[in-house]
Amino acid sequence: MSGEKNINTLLASMEPKLLDGEYVFCTFKDAKYGDHAELFPLAAYLEFEGLTLLIKQDIADKEGLAYEAIFKGITLTIHSSLEAVGLTAAIATKLTEKGISANVIAAFYHDHIFVQADKSTLAMQALAEFNR
Repeated sequence: MSGEKNINTLLASMEPKLLDGEYVFCTFKDAKYGDHAELFPLAAYLEFEGLTLLIKQDIADKEGLAYEAIFKGITLTIHSSLEAVGLTAAIATKLTEKGISANVIAAFYHDHIFVQADKSTLAMQALAEFNR
C-alpha cells in the first residue's frame, strides 16, 4: 500500500496523536548501529560525530546520560508517502508560528514530530488548525 502524496489531503486528514512519555536525544561518540540496544531507542541516526539515539527520558536519567532538552512525540496518523512534497514544510511553518521546534522523523508509514515537552499541548492545538 502506497502512502498519500497530496499535500491538501495529508493536512486535512492527519490526526496527530501525542505519544506517551518524554524523550531525549543522546549522542555516543565512536558508536555504531546496534550499540546501546539496552536503552531501547525509538530511533537512531549515525552522524559523523557519533551515534544519535532518541530514547525515553527516564532511561537516560537512570543511565546518567547527558541531553540538552526534553521532548514529546507526536505521530501524524495518516499514511504519508516518503515522496510527499510539502508536509514537513507545512508542519514546521505552523509550529514556527507558535515558537515550537519541529524535530521531524519520517518513517515508512507516518511522520513523527518531536516538540519541546512543555509546548506539546500548544503543538497539538497548532496542528489541529489544519483541520478547520
